[in-house]
Amino acid sequence: MAALPFNDARIEELVLRFDAVMAKEGTDISDLGGNASDDEVAVTLQETEGDLSRNEITQVIESMNDEQQDALVALFWIGRGDAEPEAWEQTKAIARQQHEGRPSEQ
Repeated sequence: MAALPFNDARIEELVLRFDAVMAKEGTDISDLGGNASDDEVAVTLQETEGDLSRNEITQVIESMNDEQQDALVALFWIGRGDAEPEAWEQTKAIARQQHEGRPSEQ
């Protein structure tokens, strides 16, 4: 396996944060009703203004250097099946070529 240019624990934490954000959905229930115990579940599953999860992910990604950002993009491409693990170096090179702007927004 190729060496990753970042700490495994850091990436594991980032993936958990991604999972938390991806599990959420847009706010679609304007009036949660009157049962406070049920309201907590809906609020937890809906992304609300001021939710720090997405901002925290952006900050972590933006704090990485270019090599780490390119490797992260390549890792996600491989994870979702857009590239093969055996093509790690080539996938990182493609990520480097396509690296424009802020990777957290792409």
